Amino acid sequence: MSVIAEISVPVDAFVLGRILDDVPAVEIELERIVPLEEGITPLFWISGASAGEIEAILRDQPEIENFDVVTRIGNRALFEVTWDPEITGLIQALMETRAKILEATGTARRWDFKIRFHSHDNLSSFNVRLTNLGITVTLRKIYVPSPDDTTDVLSSDQRELLLLAHREGYFKVPRRTTLSELATKEGVSDSAISQRLRRALDSFISYELISKRQ
Repeated sequence: MSVIAEISVPVDAFVLGRILDDVPAVEIELERIVPLEEGITPLFWISGASAGEIEAILRDQPEIENFDVVTRIGNRALFEVTWDPEITGLIQALMETRAKILEATGTARRWDFKIRFHSHDNLSSFNVRLTNLGITVTLRKIYVPSPDDTTDVLSSDQRELLLLAHREGYFKVPRRTTLSELATKEGVSDSAISQRLRRALDSFISYELISKRQ
């Protein structure tokens, strides 16, 4: 039975901690669920500093193989990050225990994570790995998700986007709105809204049609 744990770790325990050390005013927030498997790249919203400052720091991090700025909205930028295949530490522990990050927020004080594990054994194994790595973990909450609970599957932005698309008739036949019109309402490019919508649908379908039936 899957279990969800809400934990906190020191700033330097996660690969993007260098940004928080160099620019304490920055806040980093995961944009979507991240299956930590080879080839999966997470997206993070970063605010509190210019995209140029963040790019300079990311280029200097050996744990990051590549990154791309997906979109900019005001003082926020959405970064797509590709980990180095040989990455160790917290990310490696998550991958080895087949965990999924559902939420992640980083500030100058700490990283807060909401993580789904396939079982309590996987959670215990994850904790042992971090202890062996010398990473201090604060367990804030642990619970078994409700079968009908999808709040941990989609981020608030993803839920709002799907609701907007439904409300505006994007899924109707024929469609009552277009991607361009949705993008205008959200203040982003057509490409950005298309990517966000596909990721939201992929996360929801993966949960409803795959995870709940395993």
